[in-house]
Amino acid sequence: MKEKLYTMEVMEALEQDDECPCCHLERKIEQDTISFVLGASYMEDDIRAATDQAGFCRHHTKMMFDYGNSLGNAWILKTRMEYVRKQFSAQSRGRMTAPSSKGRSSFLFKRRKPGAGAGTEEKGENWMRASEHTCYVCQRFEETYGRILKTFLHLLRTEPEFLSKLLESKGFCLPHFGDLYEACERELSPQEAEKILPALHQLMEQNLNRIQADIDWFIDKFDYRNQDADWRTSKDAVQRTMQKLVGTYPADPVFKQK
Repeated sequence: MKEKLYTMEVMEALEQDDECPCCHLERKIEQDTISFVLGASYMEDDIRAATDQAGFCRHHTKMMFDYGNSLGNAWILKTRMEYVRKQFSAQSRGRMTAPSSKGRSSFLFKRRKPGAGAGTEEKGENWMRASEHTCYVCQRFEETYGRILKTFLHLLRTEPEFLSKLLESKGFCLPHFGDLYEACERELSPQEAEKILPALHQLMEQNLNRIQADIDWFIDKFDYRNQDADWRTSKDAVQRTMQKLVGTYPADPVFKQK
């Protein structure tokens, strides 16, 4: 199969012998973005304007703290706080000057209803609650992830060798498989779907069975009757099962500045 520049990162991920090539790509994009934000770019006005407005989710805020570069974090937090204070003051003034109504004063701090996504804002929901669902790193990943899914689809459609290689892999985690499957249903022709979707189902089923066998044997190894038995492939079954079910790498060390 002839590789092109836009397929290289997908092929590289597929060659990692990972539980999910998309998890591998997600981790790389996430770490690259953290390094970018806390590198020299934190002094660039356009980057700071973007991070001021979007902010960072809890997960990526913790990653930034763990990464190091206290000065870089401080500059980003300084201007983000300045932006938040201005928005807070403007919202507060608007609430104070608006006609009073029952329950209105508490709405400024009202949480989004459980299960509501970023695109399902309640009527009158303000910037503060909306900003809980924005993150500069998440946005960068989502932009790149869309291109990754398109590359998967392109390769599945045009490169028979890619499908063969994919079917020899360990499959995907459930969340990323769901994304890819939805993209296939949406974009593939009926003829393409008839060939590709059953193969993807079979790939996932056999690898879910493999993971099940590993986690079962991991538990059985704690039985005194199996204490001298071989671990087989189950020593790291807990973290791999976690990854298969929800994605990410629970056993990863903290990502730090080199």
